[in-house]
Amino acid sequence: MATTDATVEDSQLTALVWDDLAARELLPAEHAVDMGYTSAALLVQAMTTYDVTLLGPMRASTSRQAGRDDGFDLSAFTIDFDNQQAICPAGHTSGKWREETSRGAPVIRLAFRKRDCGPCPLRPRCTTAAIGLRQLTIRPKAQHEALERARREQLTDDWKERYKIRAGVEGTISQAVRAGIRRTRYLGLNKTHLANALSAAAINLIRLDAWLTQTPLGATRVSHFARL
Repeated sequence: MATTDATVEDSQLTALVWDDLAARELLPAEHAVDMGYTSAALLVQAMTTYDVTLLGPMRASTSRQAGRDDGFDLSAFTIDFDNQQAICPAGHTSGKWREETSRGAPVIRLAFRKRDCGPCPLRPRCTTAAIGLRQLTIRPKAQHEALERARREQLTDDWKERYKIRAGVEGTISQAVRAGIRRTRYLGLNKTHLANALSAAAINLIRLDAWLTQTPLGATRVSHFARL
């Protein structure tokens, strides 16, 4: 049980959870999380540092091209990290490769040449700029490849079947929320954390009792609107 300020993002806790589990020699082979606890960097860190497969949905691309059925988003480009260039759907290679830092994270910015982008017949599907060229911002090689692979896998039936195990976690969270765990009666993180820890222990006992007494699982709730 971790209690933080509301401004702390979920993804900042993922590695701390792994550290805590590693200290107890309880690291799983596969860790099922929701979207708040995933990122390209964490996909790589999970495998390289902890030997854990991070199982959770990755955010889809938010680029303008990804929002079009026929648009060329990042997945339409072939990234050649060895030669530091990208190849577009029309077969043109990028002319600029620059490693930078964005919001404290390493990124690579690429740009194609005007002489290639200007007359390209695929331009409307690639960029909406009246003049100029297509530019890309990508992550370092390991992160880029892990992210693209994860986005492809989460569309498969096999991945969706594996991820069904997350339903048990969501059920536990729902049970805690209905018990009022999202509100605290105390001031300060220390007192709030103690209350959270006691609430979590109580939920464990309630669920253990339900298992021992073979209490049937609750049915999926249907909203009043859905019933209409």
